[in-house]
Amino acid sequence: MIRTERKYIEILRILKEHQDPIGAKRLSELMAERGFVLSDRAVQYYLSYLDTMGFTKKIGNQGRVLTRAGLDETDNALVDDRIGFVISKLERLAYRSTFDPATSTGDVAYNLSIVPMESFEKVKSAFDEVVKAGCGFFNSYRVIDRDPRIPSGSVGFITICSISMDGVFQRNGIPVKMAYGGRLEIEQGTPKQFKDLIGYRGTTIDPLELFISSGLTSISGFARSKSGIALANVREVPCFAKKKVEETIRLMNGCGFVFPIAMGNQVFNLPANPFRLSIVAFSGLNYIGNTVEHDIEITTEIGAGNIQFSKVMEIN
Repeated sequence: MIRTERKYIEILRILKEHQDPIGAKRLSELMAERGFVLSDRAVQYYLSYLDTMGFTKKIGNQGRVLTRAGLDETDNALVDDRIGFVISKLERLAYRSTFDPATSTGDVAYNLSIVPMESFEKVKSAFDEVVKAGCGFFNSYRVIDRDPRIPSGSVGFITICSISMDGVFQRNGIPVKMAYGGRLEIEQGTPKQFKDLIGYRGTTIDPLELFISSGLTSISGFARSKSGIALANVREVPCFAKKKVEETIRLMNGCGFVFPIAMGNQVFNLPANPFRLSIVAFSGLNYIGNTVEHDIEITTEIGAGNIQFSKVMEIN
């Protein structure tokens, strides 16, 4: 019973992650990626049930989309099963990231933010503050207005998600684990300590999104005076990979990536570990956090997908 319910929920999750209708064949492929091997016919059976429940609806011959009730069901069902969902989504994006810092080619993971057109200049100013302060994971962003996900009268901002780093490390044979998201206290440009940390593998919501929505950041203060509280992630890699990690970081820095803040067996107030290195990096969500602090309306999809690095680098 529980296993079957999880299949229903997983189908709803997939539909939530995609804006366009999805057919049974594609759903079967995406379910297989998540460990649920189902035939097209079996998927059709589940979809028929979800239609009956009012969670999905059919769009002609294109496939299914979520209804409002389906979106609510996805957000509320199986809390215990959703623990680990955030990190699983990020790990999929890392796996699909093909960026090669030696050639500046390939795909990176990104976040997509949407704002009303009348707020464009204010948002751009808030994003530019983060670039100038050097507290974004990447030192640039991309403005887009031609995308089916962007409603009329709005504009989109693409920022590179820090999970792209994990994809680069993995492709270079470096085992990496996203450990924590936290609030990093900074005084006069010097990082001091983490005020709070949340483990990615024990939460149903992105930790940094929680800090932003709770008003627990002071990114604008850091941008103005070099003192404040910014968002940062902590990753762990084996000590034996240190030389390869340093070389990979050097190549990524040359492409415009801004990290690490610190790296070592014991950094700031993190627990010491003689076998693993902690890599602390600013999050790409500092762009969004700074915008929220300026009381500007912004909607962000964290880990919206993968995109060619060259498209992010196009001149706005």
